[in-house]
Amino acid sequence: MIGVDVGSGDRLALGVLAQYRMATTEQLHRVIAPEVRVEQTRRRLARLREEGLVGRITLPQAGRTRVWFPTAYGVQLACEWPELRGRRPSRTVSDPTAVRLKAGHTLTVTETALVFLEDARRRGDVCEPLDWIPEVHHPIGNREAVVPDALLYYRRGSVGGEGGSMLRAFVEVDRATMGPERLAAKLTAYERLHRYVPVVPGRRPTLREPAVEDWRRRYPLFPRILFVLDGTGPAGVENRITALRAAARPLAPFLRDVPVLAAPLADLLHHGPSAPVWRPVHEPGQRVGWTEPGRGQA
Repeated sequence: MIGVDVGSGDRLALGVLAQYRMATTEQLHRVIAPEVRVEQTRRRLARLREEGLVGRITLPQAGRTRVWFPTAYGVQLACEWPELRGRRPSRTVSDPTAVRLKAGHTLTVTETALVFLEDARRRGDVCEPLDWIPEVHHPIGNREAVVPDALLYYRRGSVGGEGGSMLRAFVEVDRATMGPERLAAKLTAYERLHRYVPVVPGRRPTLREPAVEDWRRRYPLFPRILFVLDGTGPAGVENRITALRAAARPLAPFLRDVPVLAAPLADLLHHGPSAPVWRPVHEPGQRVGWTEPGRGQA
C-alpha cells in the first residue's frame, strides 16, 4: 500500500515532477506550497522517495543543490491520473545520469514556469502548476515537428470573474548554448506549424470537412510565442533579438496574426512577465507586457 496523500500535496508534488521533469527543493516548494515552511516540502519529498516514486541527485557545483525527479514507477502512477493523462514525459527523465546532464536547461525552464505562476498569484490571475506543459509535440510534416520548451495556459482575471480572457503561449527558453541563427530558425518552424495542413492518405477535403491547419484542432487561436533569453549579457541578448528580427522579415503574414515576443529571463525575474519587458520582434523599440492583446489574439 502506497503511503501517499493522493488527495492533496503528495499527489500535486508527484504530478508536477512528472510533468516538469525535475525541480530543486526550493523550486518545487514555490510551485506547490509557498504558503507553508519549506520543511514540509522536504518531508513530503522524503516520503515520496521512500515509496520509490521520486529520486534525487545532488549538484556539487551549485552548493550541493538537490534536484528531484520522478522514477519510472512515479511516472507510471502519475500518468494514470486524469490531469496528466496523455502527458507522459521522455523515458530518460527517470535516469539519474540523464537528469544530471539535462539539469541546466530543464531547471531554467522550471524557473521560467515559476516566473509566470508567481506573477499570476500576485495579479489574481489563473495559472495553476499543471498549466505549464513542457515539450508538447506538434507535427509540421516530413517527419518534422515543433516541440516548444513549454506550452502555457493562462487566464487573465480571477476564476468566475467577468472580463477575463484565456491566453496560450509557446515558450522557448534559450540559454545561449546555440548560435543566434539556430534560435531564429525556430521562428521559421513556428510559421510552418501555423500553415501546416496534414494530409490523410486516401481522403480528400470536402465542403463538410475542409482541410484545416492542424493547430486549429487543438487551439481556438494560435498561441503567442515567447522567447526567454538567458545565459548571456546585454550584447548577447541584442544579437539574439537581431537574429529573430531578421528571420521575421519574410514572415509578415504570420506576424500579423501571432505576437512573437522576446525578453531576458533576468528582466522577468526582476519585474515580472506582465511588466513591459517584452520586445516584439516585428516592432523595434517597443516594450510590452506579454498579456497585452495582440494581433489576432484575445
